[in-house]
Amino acid sequence: MKRHLPFIIVALVGLITLASGTMLYRAKRVALSPISKVHRGLEKRGDKSAHILGKPDAPVTLEEFGDFECPPCGNLAEPINQLERDYRGRLCVIFHNFPLANHQHAREAALAAEAAGLQGRFWQMHDVLYREQALWSKAPDVRSVFNAYAGTVGANVVQFQKDMDSDDVKKRIAADQQQGAVLGVSTTPTIFINDRMVPVPSLNPAGLRAAIDAALKEKARP
Repeated sequence: MKRHLPFIIVALVGLITLASGTMLYRAKRVALSPISKVHRGLEKRGDKSAHILGKPDAPVTLEEFGDFECPPCGNLAEPINQLERDYRGRLCVIFHNFPLANHQHAREAALAAEAAGLQGRFWQMHDVLYREQALWSKAPDVRSVFNAYAGTVGANVVQFQKDMDSDDVKKRIAADQQQGAVLGVSTTPTIFINDRMVPVPSLNPAGLRAAIDAALKEKARP
């Protein structure tokens, strides 16, 4: 019996850890609530499809290349949502996935966002991933967390799991990264306002608001 005691202890610890993790994920799933926003989804902009928040024909476009595991991107996520609300009808927000190689779960998070997007839940998943970044970025089983999030935002979880590994989702991320590389994107967040890259010192709510105001004034000139 003494010889087997260490193995029994290890097995018990493993079961307790698994149970605790399951409870945490379930608790988080209950705590999150779906976010419903108008004008959200995959729409056409020019000859390309894009994830657009707001009116596609708004006079000012804020285009972001972001990484869901990037803390500065997370810090800007809700302020950018607020800007779209404040400039309702005058600002269009577009998001492109640009997961960085040095972030362990960034690519899987991008896959999760795009998989949710195939069910019309991209922006809801976008918001949850940024809001819960501190949790899932350290999770030992990130797929389980993302599956819980998919259920929370109203997606069909079985389909979501299939879509995360689909070629369509992988191609969308590859296309975003290729577009970013062509534009000189190498880090996140990289933001363009009416096709002009916003300098790093202005990547804050006040700086973005000033850039949007300047773009609106420029559009208003005869």
